[in-house]
Formats: sequence, C-alpha cells, structure tokens
Amino acid sequence: MCLILVAWQAHPDFPLVVAANRDEFFKRRTASADFWNDPPHVLAGRDLEAGGTWLGMTRDGPDGYKFAALTNFRDPASHQPDAPSRGRLVADFLAGDVSIDAYLDALNPADYNGFNLLLGDGQRLIAFSNVTLQRHELAPGVHGLSNHLLDTPWPKVGAGKTALNAALTALPDEKRLFHLLRDDTIHPDDALPATGVSLEWERLLSAAFIHGHDYGTRCSTVIKVGADGTATFDEQTWLPAGQSGARRRFRFRLESS
Repeated sequence: MCLILVAWQAHPDFPLVVAANRDEFFKRRTASADFWNDPPHVLAGRDLEAGGTWLGMTRDGPDGYKFAALTNFRDPASHQPDAPSRGRLVADFLAGDVSIDAYLDALNPADYNGFNLLLGDGQRLIAFSNVTLQRHELAPGVHGLSNHLLDTPWPKVGAGKTALNAALTALPDEKRLFHLLRDDTIHPDDALPATGVSLEWERLLSAAFIHGHDYGTRCSTVIKVGADGTATFDEQTWLPAGQSGARRRFRFRLESS
C-alpha cells in the first residue's frame, strides 16, 4: 500500500473515511477483498505469497469494528531480505482480540523492515512506525500516509489530502473518492523526495495512481464507516497499464462484541 488518505472524525455522518491505493508488482499473487473463512469477521484482501494483507477491517469489535492499514517505509539501504512479512501486522491485529496498545506492546518492531501502521478501534486511530518507535493518536481531520511518516508532505500526499477534503462534501457518493485515487500526475523533479531509489523510480512513484506493466497500482479501496453503525467497503482492482479489473462492494452493519 503506497497511499492511504484518511478523514478521521471530519464528517458528521461518516467518522471514518478511507481512500487508499495499493501499489505492488503485478506478478505477486493476491486475493481480492472478501470476508475471510478464518476468522470470518475480517474483511480484507490477501497476499497469497506471504499470507498477510495491506488493509482491512472487521464487522465487530468492542466499539463496533477494528481497522488496520500498512505502508512500507521506503529505505532500500536498510532492507533485510529475511525479515518477516509486514502484511502479517495488519492480519494479526484484525484477527486477534487485543486492544491497540496491547498489540503494539507485544510487537518486536526491529524484526521487520521499515513500516507504518494505522490501527483503529472506532474510538481512536493510532499511527505507529518502527522507524521512529512513536505512537501518534490522530487528531480529527484529514491525514495522509505514503512510504514515509504520517503527513510527510510528499506531493501526492498533499494533493491527496486536498482532494479528500473536497470529496467529503459529496458524501455519501464515493465517486470523487475513487476519482482522486486515479490521479496519475507525475510531479516535478524538484519536488520529489530522495529515498534511495533511482530518479526514474522516484518519478514513477510520485503519482497517486501508478501506471506500469510490471509494477503499478493493484487496487483502490474506499471505506466509509457511518455514524449510524453501518459500513461500506469498496475495492476496485487494476490490471497492468491501469486497465480496470474487478469491483467488489460490501455493505454491512457493525456489531459490538
């Protein structure tokens, strides 16, 4: 997942709105979003090579639901090839029954390559990175996360946050949310970060939506959690060169457990 935009307690009818793109190599085997067989309360896609996931939620929890999402922290110089899959961090939180704090307390962050986690329980939304080892409780408003720290002002993060703020005015219609996730603007070289990859890759990765034949945006996900206790989860999959794939739509009522 390379771009996660979140409106947290920024809309009176939808306390959580998420618009996110997952970028990955197209050869990596992936299952589209669905409720899992085990455990059946988890709704997420699945990485069929390492068993984890990049984003998902549950339809129940102590406060109605749990939400989790992940981005990698881009730093190729510190990559550990034998580190465990970071996608397990999302899957294990969603499948478990512990609180956010208890889950983070039990982690050994040094085991993993660089990551950012967003963990929510309906009452709080917490950002944690194993690069800084800091937990940050999100204030109400619009936030953005790519492959650096929360709200790092990379061009696609800034543009995405502005577009999400505007799209909130059209809710419950999510068309503008999906539209902002299709922004394929390549930003100017002087605005790009230096993360240890080539300039050619920095250019490619500067877009919110990445067109590519081998690597690109694999899916766009829009989540809306309503103040009325309902939730929607929409996933649009993408094929090489930005061609449209399957669309999955889920509508369900949240249940406190």
